[in-house]
Amino acid sequence: MTPITSVELNYLVFRYLQESGFTHSAFTLGYEAGINKCTIDGNLIPPGALITFVQKGLQYLEMEANLSNNDVEMDEDFSFLQPLDIITKDVNQLRQMIKEKRKNIEKDRDNDKDKDKDKDKDKDKEVDREHEGEHGRVREKERHEREKEREKEREKEREKEREKAESNKEQEKQPEELADRDMVMDQEDKDAFKHEENGTSVVGPEPMDIATTSTVASQEACEIPSSDVSILEGHTSEVCACAWSPTGSLLASGSGDSTARIWTITDGLCKSGAQNSPLNVLVLKHVKGRTNEKSKDVTTLDWNGEGTLLATGSYDGQARIWTTNGELRTTLSKHKGPIFSLKWNKKGDYLLTGSCDKTAIVWDVKAEEWKQQFAFHTGPTLDVDWRNNVSFATSSTDHMIYVCKIGEIRPIKTFAGHQGEVNCVKWDPTGSLLASCSDDITAKIWCMNKDKYVHDLREHTKEIYAIRWSPTGPGTNNPNQQLILASASFDSTVKLWDVELGKLLYSLNGHRDPVYSVAFSPNGEYLASGSLDKSMHIWSLKEGKIVKTYTGNGGIFEVCWNKEGDKIAACFANNTLCVLDFRM
Repeated sequence: MTPITSVELNYLVFRYLQESGFTHSAFTLGYEAGINKCTIDGNLIPPGALITFVQKGLQYLEMEANLSNNDVEMDEDFSFLQPLDIITKDVNQLRQMIKEKRKNIEKDRDNDKDKDKDKDKDKDKEVDREHEGEHGRVREKERHEREKEREKEREKEREKEREKAESNKEQEKQPEELADRDMVMDQEDKDAFKHEENGTSVVGPEPMDIATTSTVASQEACEIPSSDVSILEGHTSEVCACAWSPTGSLLASGSGDSTARIWTITDGLCKSGAQNSPLNVLVLKHVKGRTNEKSKDVTTLDWNGEGTLLATGSYDGQARIWTTNGELRTTLSKHKGPIFSLKWNKKGDYLLTGSCDKTAIVWDVKAEEWKQQFAFHTGPTLDVDWRNNVSFATSSTDHMIYVCKIGEIRPIKTFAGHQGEVNCVKWDPTGSLLASCSDDITAKIWCMNKDKYVHDLREHTKEIYAIRWSPTGPGTNNPNQQLILASASFDSTVKLWDVELGKLLYSLNGHRDPVYSVAFSPNGEYLASGSLDKSMHIWSLKEGKIVKTYTGNGGIFEVCWNKEGDKIAACFANNTLCVLDFRM
């Protein structure tokens, strides 16, 4: 019989717990086993399925004893049955299924026997040919060996003659030989450069496919020197989130070790190891005593607009607000599952959180209490993003996007169109366009006066994990530059989109593994990308190429620029962060 999968068994146990009234146990199992993500259609599973399964197991034993007298065929008979067949069909139906499938198998066997006979004949001929070929190869090899021996003898004789003729001119010839060698090397370099140009210059009709193969020399030139890199050590588990304060030289990080940290990054050049002293870091503990308690993982963080308060979201379902001195100011408790996303509004009076419990909550920061809970999704809320100070968008594993407004009890807009989990939603700088990306391998652009998406962006080949708008165009500090959208995918590429036309501008193909994060520089001229291949690339959007690159010792979960655009932070799976000085 096809073995029952752990997903199927988990679902049956989950249903049994629900039907038996063990709601807390059902919730815990459902959350830890990811029941919401399984593809089983609950409508097909009858009530009491687990009990039925056990009873059917007893019937299976009875059938095993009576179904066939030939022990050899027994395993084969039951390989025809799926677990759901056994649950939903009676013994007579199962027998009929097996009988029909066995007939088909026997037909296939007869056909296979005829084919095998023909194959055997062909194999015999092939073996004969191989033997002949092998003998021929042996003879050829022997002939080559003899030729080599003769050539060696002739070479020795010529060498002796050359030594006699050149012994008096050896020192005169050395400079000439060096010059000849240099010319040969120069020619090889030129050929290699031409070859490289031909191989990688893909400038042509848009979209441009930007490849990154280059000479060793140019790669070394792009590599950020260690003198411009500061490694921040202290976390004891993977660092999954980082964010610069919008006003100062503070960098926040969140980790699986149940802490967030606030690092003070001094101005000027980074010096390797200089940021690690205890004076430069504040540890924000989310659990008393021991760390690395998985229920306290810090999953997300965000600074308020003034840079005076840091909010963190945790696996324990609580949001916390901290001062820049590392003091815990407020703990916000209402969610019943991990917080996956958390954002301050621009004014700084509300904090928005999205949780695995399928809801989003707006918190009144001054009153230190929840203002409104929005429970529209049927799956975990994966991302939230403010449109303005009072309205926002949410996305979920249920494939839906809702636009909500404080005080409204229903969504003010519903966007349906994705066929997979919606991983990320982001409003453009003016709040007029909403971008989304999904496991369905598409990104989409929506606007409030249309129900259907404005553009359907379909150039990636795997799930899209993150999207970001450029800080350009109307309503930004760079109003004369074109507004573009960047998408980062598990297909290891970053793609840049013309949002007016919905067309691909560039495909940036420099990474070898999934790209988890992208971030535009404040002036909109550069894009940083971080990947599980341990590398961070900085791309010039004008030139369409990598201008700087850094390779660390772990996969990169997030990259971010400081407000001046002269430093980039990246957080790694090997428990570290790095801060890179960026100068062009």
